[in-house]
Amino acid sequence: MRTSTLALIIIACGSPPALANDSSAELATGGLVFVKNDAIEMRSEDLFISAAEIRVRYRFHNRTDRDVTVQVAFPLPEIKVDHEDVNISVPTEDPVNLVGFATSADGRPVRAEVEQRVFARGVERTDMLKGLGIPLAPHLVATNEALDRLPKARWREFIDLGLAEISEYDIGKGMEKHLAARWALRTTFHWRQIFRAGAETVIDHSYKPSVGASVQTALGSPGFAKEPWFADYQQKYCIDRDFLAAVERARRSGKSDWGAPMAEERIDYVLTTGANWSGPIRDFRLVVDKGDPSSLVSFCAEGVRKIAPTRFELRRTDFVPRRDLSVLILKRMAQ
Repeated sequence: MRTSTLALIIIACGSPPALANDSSAELATGGLVFVKNDAIEMRSEDLFISAAEIRVRYRFHNRTDRDVTVQVAFPLPEIKVDHEDVNISVPTEDPVNLVGFATSADGRPVRAEVEQRVFARGVERTDMLKGLGIPLAPHLVATNEALDRLPKARWREFIDLGLAEISEYDIGKGMEKHLAARWALRTTFHWRQIFRAGAETVIDHSYKPSVGASVQTALGSPGFAKEPWFADYQQKYCIDRDFLAAVERARRSGKSDWGAPMAEERIDYVLTTGANWSGPIRDFRLVVDKGDPSSLVSFCAEGVRKIAPTRFELRRTDFVPRRDLSVLILKRMAQ
């Protein structure tokens, strides 16, 4: 896919790139990762992306006369809270299946194994946390509550190892010191998939994406085009003049003196893992759903066509993904 500007206009708007209390940061998710195998070709990949759900259907063909077993993995983005002002978007409260991941092969559910590992300052500390009964997900309230229950003598050990830091705040009893998790959690689902000799195998998976959000966008605000962050937005989402014109119309119709009265949703998808196959993807289809007809959406692609009031489709043959995908959706704010 050659990078070009594509802004698909519908109407709504987003958020300042600098994180604030009303903003959350997106995490890049993606598709399945396979150990490279020249015997298996990907005949098609059908990818659906929205703020509510990501779905992928793969059709594989084993070109040989023998069964081939391949290790399949679905790595989740690393979860780490660097400091108390960081607000990352994690779509579920499940401490293990953080994104509600589900998969099937030829219509039958796959029972994937899951591996979770904790690192601090480059050193694995998984067994240490498990031995103390500390949940591994650093972003959950239950994890910090468990840290607070540790004997005070162990607090210094956790701080020195880079596993935690002291956070001081008032929850109605005056200023108190609490231990806050600062480690990184790496989660991977994995299983061994058999591709039958000379046959086609269909693998489906779905999950909830990590969606970055801001209450109101800075796009359309006074002097926004000269701000350093705007060049990054232009490159990442291929924002063009038509898109900005729609943002300006939304600002005027909303009688806003700042930016357009619209909220941002940002989705990052790791597309380049699809290149790990015997040859290109024969038939690639992408559908991006903006969720509401009044929303705006922008992402980098060529040859996209509108197939429904909220959906846009890209098709490619013999496709080798060269870059990942970032989608910006701007939604009208509730009045």
